[in-house]
Amino acid sequence: MTIAIAPIDPVGRAFFAGVVSGIDLRKPPTAAEVAAVHDGMDEFGVLVFHDQDIDDEQQLAFSRALGPLETATGDIAAPHERRVSMDLNDISNLDKNNKVVARDDRRRLFGLGNQLWHSDSSFKPVPAKYSILSARTIPPTGGNTEFADMRAAYDALDEATRREVHDLVCVHSQIFSRGILGFTDFTEEERAKWAPVRQRLVRRHPRTGRLSLYLSSHAGGIEGWPVPEARAFLRDLTEHATQRRFVYAHVWRPHDLVMWDNRVTMHRARRYDHTAVRDMRRTTLTNEVSSLDQAP
Repeated sequence: MTIAIAPIDPVGRAFFAGVVSGIDLRKPPTAAEVAAVHDGMDEFGVLVFHDQDIDDEQQLAFSRALGPLETATGDIAAPHERRVSMDLNDISNLDKNNKVVARDDRRRLFGLGNQLWHSDSSFKPVPAKYSILSARTIPPTGGNTEFADMRAAYDALDEATRREVHDLVCVHSQIFSRGILGFTDFTEEERAKWAPVRQRLVRRHPRTGRLSLYLSSHAGGIEGWPVPEARAFLRDLTEHATQRRFVYAHVWRPHDLVMWDNRVTMHRARRYDHTAVRDMRRTTLTNEVSSLDQAP
């Protein structure tokens, strides 16, 4: 098979989100396939692989072929509560016994933060590069994932706003993003683990050279700005960046695998019946260096 990547919406959004064919992720990728995936990510920002019935080890093998992984330290489950290894993020509504968690379960309430527009691991000093999400079991309805193209959002800013945002530095924390939803049930250890970190508001992609906005619900302030003004400005930027013309909404099918570049996208999960099983596994490639070390 020869790998091919085509735009999902060639008329309305030819520049964002591509569907990949000609690759079987149950097998270790070849060097040519790895290069094609990187090139596709540079072009589309989001790639969709249909009909990939893989297990955890196969997902890990594909992910590691693309680059170094970060450890899954962004969720709130204690080690003894986890269903999967620390190399995988458990994006599900299941406990370690594969039972659906209660509606008021602390882990579920924390996970509702995934329904806010965000970039994975922007709350870490070294944030995420690619996220790779495998759909093992999906609910009958709902649970879509939406992606916003932050390159197009940056390009659509007026010149005065581009100048204003160019050198700004934001502070990011999961404490802030969960607080938006009223979740404040953090231990002192968790508050220390998710102490605010600094990230640039504008990033330059190291391979393509394109500039993009680096926004996230985790961003709770701008250095040197009063907090209310910073949050109002960040909200305005997020409203701008998530206009429908910049967004691709992925409707999950069983065994879909979707990957995206956190440096040039935001995403959010959509609601679904909390009593239905939704079992997703995410591997995450580290960016390797801080956004502060990549001058725009």
